[in-house]
Amino acid sequence: MKDDEILALLEQRDEGAIRALKTQYGALCTSIALHILGDQQDAEECVSDMLFRVWNAVPPEQPEKLSAYCAALTRNLALNRYHAQNAQRRGGGQTPVVLEELQECIPAGNDTEQVIGKIALSDALARFLRGQSAKARRVFLLRYFSMQPVAQIAEELNLKENTVKSILKRTRDALRASLEKEELL
Repeated sequence: MKDDEILALLEQRDEGAIRALKTQYGALCTSIALHILGDQQDAEECVSDMLFRVWNAVPPEQPEKLSAYCAALTRNLALNRYHAQNAQRRGGGQTPVVLEELQECIPAGNDTEQVIGKIALSDALARFLRGQSAKARRVFLLRYFSMQPVAQIAEELNLKENTVKSILKRTRDALRASLEKEELL
């Protein structure tokens, strides 16, 4: 089902929209939440919360890209849940590592995730990512939006882990330079 069809169902308050959303974006959103939380049940609860939020937000909201809207909602819900669980994930996941990596180019003490949220909403990061190669942009988003482990990114993109690490380092350095140039740091 296409996004505009799902949005039409949401506007009509048709509960089939929830099933369609879950079918269309459930796996993506579960994956994002699972990378952040490291627990299947918590990830599924975040997806359920996301579905509820979309149901309540549309209408009046009219997201341009429903997949990105659902993914961002899920990511924010998962990060909130992560913080509520005392900032240490069960299963030793990627969230602390990812946030530490980003502190290199976005120094903010203990509030890195708050700064990331603000930057993600700004045009600066979007402009920066548009200026990167497709591969660098994909690696960056898989790591810092979806919070996937380096090994998984390497496998998914058929790259060596060292190549992924190198791309991430160069991209972070370029992001830092870009933000400094725009005087956002």
